[in-house]
Amino acid sequence: MAQTELLLGKPVLYKDQYDPSLLFPVPRSQNREQLPPNIAFHGVDIWNGYELSWLNEKGKPEVALGEFAVPYDSPNLIESKSFKLYLNSFNGSRFSSMDDVAKKMRTDLSAAAGKSVEVTLKSAGENVMRPQWPGDGVCIDELDVACQDYEVNADLLRCVDNPETARETLYSQLLKSNCPVTGQPDWATVVVRYRGPKIDEGALLQYIVSFRNHAEFHEHCVERMFCDIMQRCHPQQLSVFAKYTRRGGLDINPFRSNYEDWVDNRRAARQ
Repeated sequence: MAQTELLLGKPVLYKDQYDPSLLFPVPRSQNREQLPPNIAFHGVDIWNGYELSWLNEKGKPEVALGEFAVPYDSPNLIESKSFKLYLNSFNGSRFSSMDDVAKKMRTDLSAAAGKSVEVTLKSAGENVMRPQWPGDGVCIDELDVACQDYEVNADLLRCVDNPETARETLYSQLLKSNCPVTGQPDWATVVVRYRGPKIDEGALLQYIVSFRNHAEFHEHCVERMFCDIMQRCHPQQLSVFAKYTRRGGLDINPFRSNYEDWVDNRRAARQ
């Protein structure tokens, strides 16, 4: 698919009438063909929506918060700007209930992704604010390392000399990559949980920083990171989870693992 086909980065007319045709699927295979074929993972992409609204049958606005879980093995990911335009298209349309809205979203998003998407809507009047993630694990951001690679360099990754077996959670708030179409920055906190030879924390931080000028979608960055760590550090168990900052009322949290279904959807400070 040519990048010129994407809505992202193009001027578009805002639509406030329900329009599922706004959703634009992007085949995951385009990126996965570049990944090592012998590294398996599972996971989910969790989107959180904060600007959901529609009209009830009397024309009165309703607002809600939403959580959308797209399975890792869906044929397509959903391009972010099209997702935002689609959600905005509910604003001027009337629906009988929140359940009716959720059903339509579930049907439309599943059709675009090519596999069932879970949709959970909650009234903004409920006490449903996502709790703040407390930073479980060890933050590696204060390590005194020199950084000079700003395009992904997997060769930076290594284990410590005479590596001991470790079971730990490391995280960094320094992940930045760029939209592959517009070049706009994408910011995230990335969490690495593993069991295996002890990873050199300074080297991991340099590797995370090396995404700084890299242009790739959020989901693809996390899968690349997962595969690079598996190839260079050989953990028996590995999970990589990125909490991207909110843009246009949506944040995305891609999770990939080879051993667990853990997904911590608490919000990072910048979300």
